[in-house]
Amino acid sequence: MPGSSAARTTDVVVVGGGVIGLAIAWQAALRGLTVTVLDPAPGSGASHAAAGMLAPVTEVHYGEERLLRLNLASAQRYPTFAAELTEATGRDVGYRQTGTLAVATDADDRAVLADLHRFQLSLGLTVELLTSREARRLEPMLAPGIRSGLLVAGDHQVDNRLLATALLAAAVAVGVDVRTDRAAGIVTTAERATGVRLGDGDTLAAGTVVLAAGCWSPQVAGVPTDVVPPTRPVKGQIVRLRGPAGFLGRNVRAVVGGTHLYLVPRADGEIVIGATAEEQGYDVTVRAGGVYELLRDAHTLVPGIAELELTETYAGLRPGSPDNAPMIGRTALAGLVAATGHYRNGILLTPATADAVADLLATGVEPEVIRPFSPQRFARERVWSMRVTA
Repeated sequence: MPGSSAARTTDVVVVGGGVIGLAIAWQAALRGLTVTVLDPAPGSGASHAAAGMLAPVTEVHYGEERLLRLNLASAQRYPTFAAELTEATGRDVGYRQTGTLAVATDADDRAVLADLHRFQLSLGLTVELLTSREARRLEPMLAPGIRSGLLVAGDHQVDNRLLATALLAAAVAVGVDVRTDRAAGIVTTAERATGVRLGDGDTLAAGTVVLAAGCWSPQVAGVPTDVVPPTRPVKGQIVRLRGPAGFLGRNVRAVVGGTHLYLVPRADGEIVIGATAEEQGYDVTVRAGGVYELLRDAHTLVPGIAELELTETYAGLRPGSPDNAPMIGRTALAGLVAATGHYRNGILLTPATADAVADLLATGVEPEVIRPFSPQRFARERVWSMRVTA
């Protein structure tokens, strides 16, 4: 896919230096391409705010069966992906095969959990239904009132902040030019993306531009209206606590009073609690109400958290999409590839997205695994809707 113009200065420009953009850059460089990443603060944004759960089975939703297959493939890739990163950089990324325990705190939430269990079994997923006693035997810090549990041994975790740091180091080590410049707009020539205009007015020519700016992707100028990826920011507030190592042994998810909650324990005793889901535009203000609700529900689930140290509150913006699935692959604008809209699965889908996009960039062939997630699917839906209406 790299262009043939002698004027270009790089094969690929990646707009966005979160885990998705950095992983694509790293893998593309390993395939022999010259790559530049543009991001004023690489590794920040949603990549910094995430909890790092790798839970395709626990987080499965109705109507998202195609996404489940991609999530499962990416989760299966994670052990080798993490090992390759560690080998390349000498940095641990906090990949832990902890498993995930989902629990319910009252009768209504137990019904929700039972429905989830039936759905998981209908999809052929491996899940173990537990009694209250069995769940508390696995996690003694759970409240005595826990009604039931689902154990998913294959749903693990990674430390998203360590992951971002390692991906940045790996990309730089293989020659990726990571520039803290702002991408002011996409440059097009003869109906093809040919580079990126920088914030200072300079232009960086490239054979292919990869738009991986998360919820900010629609804000990058120069993309034709019908090509702009329909991502939106979905605000998520999280809380980080510090306790003794082993306070919780595995990820814990729950439905508390109808609200979904997760607790992700790190090996060093940190516990990440999250996350709210708020349609508040580009607001990243941490609100007392959101923090209160997270701590209240977490205390209902694990009363002992009241004794832990509160170390951080944070708000980030997930890149949502109309169908909650990512947009990965060629856009309708030649020379422009999208890798955005990963919503709640950005960390989980990092390996699968990076491998697929890097293969596309290096060979020009779009891998089968990402074809259901073409960025052009929404344009096709709009055309069909117009025809039906007419």
